[in-house]
Amino acid sequence: MTAKIRNIRALSGWLWRAWQGHRLQAGLNVCVGFAQVMTELALVWVTKLTIDAATGQSQRITVMMGLGLMVVAILTEMSLGISSRWIRAVLGVRAQNLMQRTFFERLLRSEWVGLRRFHTGDLLNRMVRDVGDVIRFLTESLPSLLIAIFQFLGAFLLLYTMDRRLAVIVVLILPVFLIMSRLYVRRMRSISHRVRDLEARVQSIVQESLQHSLLLKSLVRGREMEIKLEDTQHELRRQVVSRTKYATISGGVMNLGFAAGYIFSFSWGVLSLQQGVITYGALLAFVQLVGQIQRPVRTLTHFIPVFIGAFTATERLMQLDDIPTEEELPNKPVTTPVGIRVDNVHYTYSDGIRSIIDGLTCDFAPGSVSAILGETGAGKTTLIRLMLSVLSPTSGTLSLYNKEDVDVSLSPATRCNFSYVPQGNTLLSGTIRDNLLLGNPYATEEEMRDALFAAAADFVWHRPEGLDTRCGEVGDGFSEGQAQRISIARALLAKAPIILFDEATSSLDTQTEREVVRRIVESKGDATLIFVTHRPEVLKYCTQTITLERTDRKPHTT
Repeated sequence: MTAKIRNIRALSGWLWRAWQGHRLQAGLNVCVGFAQVMTELALVWVTKLTIDAATGQSQRITVMMGLGLMVVAILTEMSLGISSRWIRAVLGVRAQNLMQRTFFERLLRSEWVGLRRFHTGDLLNRMVRDVGDVIRFLTESLPSLLIAIFQFLGAFLLLYTMDRRLAVIVVLILPVFLIMSRLYVRRMRSISHRVRDLEARVQSIVQESLQHSLLLKSLVRGREMEIKLEDTQHELRRQVVSRTKYATISGGVMNLGFAAGYIFSFSWGVLSLQQGVITYGALLAFVQLVGQIQRPVRTLTHFIPVFIGAFTATERLMQLDDIPTEEELPNKPVTTPVGIRVDNVHYTYSDGIRSIIDGLTCDFAPGSVSAILGETGAGKTTLIRLMLSVLSPTSGTLSLYNKEDVDVSLSPATRCNFSYVPQGNTLLSGTIRDNLLLGNPYATEEEMRDALFAAAADFVWHRPEGLDTRCGEVGDGFSEGQAQRISIARALLAKAPIILFDEATSSLDTQTEREVVRRIVESKGDATLIFVTHRPEVLKYCTQTITLERTDRKPHTT
């Protein structure tokens, strides 16, 4: 029980902090809602007085005055309804965009290791579905709850002034609602969690299958992925059916209670009218007010799945908040040429058991051209990630230095000194120009031309649209080798003092690779080049090689 209370407090605290940026919309929704309730109650009262005036049972107002007031009330209600829709539409989109942007920025600043724990499809589901649920809860559902309570109290008080006993009897249904809601919430929250996780899994399967459609075609495994999706969808459907069945039964029981209350109050009014205790206008007011008392109570039953969905979404977004973020520090550029010292570095996986780098000591001298060699699993890519500070060494140090004896420990702040060409196709959808400008947003067309030449990517100029040639998702429209050369040009445009190439020429034929490496080395200036490679064409241009071996053998330098 204590753990549940702590969890509820944590959820409430997170929602409270998230709500602070959206109080304007919530406040406007509450104000408009309160005005709508007051207009509806005024319409009920005016209707009663008008009917009583028409039947000669009351002369408080004339019939024409009553009809005029009814028209004013109806027009006011229509205007408030239009205002409410505009507030929900315009400010709602703004609020959702703001929260999505906040999480997007946070995920980009998150530590790489923590972010890897989540599938991309799951992250997208949380960014779109969960953010939408939370925003609607904060800006619409909570105001609607306050409006429902206000409507209940207003209708109850108005009915109480007309018939105290009937008002009390009508609200006796509330204890039944509270008991049912407690049982309902406990079960529905568990089902909602499973539904949301399965929705994320469906999105992940679809995303990965479409992204790797060529691979699935080549392996003739499309049917297997269809079966996997079908099985997941079947389980999702089963959970949704279970949730709907439970909600239907619970809602049916509650609706029976509401129907019984309505029939009782109508019968009470008819008998009172027959006995001459009330007027025709009062009977009509009874029927309307009982509906206005039961409507917010009925609305509260609809809030239960909304609250459950919002709390489920909040828990999932809180998990993203738990991903550690990198410390925000100002960039620390080091004057070129820049080298890297690796001093007795150890790296062990988070399980604390598997060690991948054990006591590595080496030096990448300023302006040098180095190759990192080693069998699969020896830690080549891990070393690159340590240099980029997306991983931190278990022990030992990595630092930048230059000929002026400047020595700076590696951290996210020193990442500005690196340019990186990872393995595989890393082009983003857009144009070639868009991709190149990621390397240097201020690059001129002449600089882009020089970078493309240095990467032997002259083929760009043979395309009819040149730099404005469109790139599909993951570089669709280009061969792997062409995409790699554009990626190399993007890295060269950054003009960083250290450039890391992680198997960056693996898709090139021998002749093209020789030309690419030659041009890179000739145009590097003072830059320090580090290649992770097995290709002999690269080794010809290297001033040193660092060979990494399994952790039972020490790395050595040649």
